[in-house]
Amino acid sequence: MRKTKAKKRPLLPDPKFNDQLVTRFVNNLMLDGKKSIAFKIFYDALELVEAKKGETEKTALEIWKDALTNVMPHVEVRSRRVGGANFQIPMPIRADRKISMAMKWLIKYSTARNDKSMALKLANEVVAASREEGAAYKKKSDTHKMAEANKAFSHFKF
Repeated sequence: MRKTKAKKRPLLPDPKFNDQLVTRFVNNLMLDGKKSIAFKIFYDALELVEAKKGETEKTALEIWKDALTNVMPHVEVRSRRVGGANFQIPMPIRADRKISMAMKWLIKYSTARNDKSMALKLANEVVAASREEGAAYKKKSDTHKMAEANKAFSHFKF
């Protein structure tokens, strides 16, 4: 490559939980640069998670982090052209990409839900993902199944 790799900019932690991961999630959630609205949606969703959590002694932030961990994929398939044919080759995923894929899937599938507000949609998807169910978790398991099915082509990676 000709150009040098761009430096990672440090993220400021969020004001309520003092956590950089929350800021990163809110940045993905944000539309049209409306960061304060995205923070409000996220915090409202965590309050709803707190109300729905039941008898578990975890905080809403811990439930959200569990949901994120449950949705994180470990392998994905990448297309590679070998001898005139395209193969889907399973590849391990970098830690940074795992987190960003999990966040994007959580947001995408919570947006697709049929609930009143975005905060309620996000809360329901987070609770479902923390219980290892829901659309975002299904996407992760489908990704893993695809990688498992194409394990025979793993010798093509280099």
